[in-house]
Amino acid sequence: MFARILAFEVKLEEKEEFVKAVNDHVLPILKKQVGFLETLPFFQNKTKQGKVLAISLWTTRHDAERYEREFYPRVLDILKPFLTKPVEVSYYDLETTLCDRFVDALAV
Repeated sequence: MFARILAFEVKLEEKEEFVKAVNDHVLPILKKQVGFLETLPFFQNKTKQGKVLAISLWTTRHDAERYEREFYPRVLDILKPFLTKPVEVSYYDLETTLCDRFVDALAV
């Protein structure tokens, strides 16, 4: 399994609109992608900043790279109006032997 991790900040006053845009426009794009498994958005609370960490899980690195080349520019255009800083993207291999309960949950 492979993970793309995005770190960015959302304008606090537009958080609800951001979530709606993700639900209405971004998730449908992701769900159509070969190899896409799940996305996990984390919003930092108890802060005056709208820090977000979003992890998308993919079957393979190849699937994630294809998405990034072919569809991520469109997704970024959808999200840009809500962001205060550029998105930082990093990549990780997920060691599934260390999180077998999570992997089992994804399989349901």
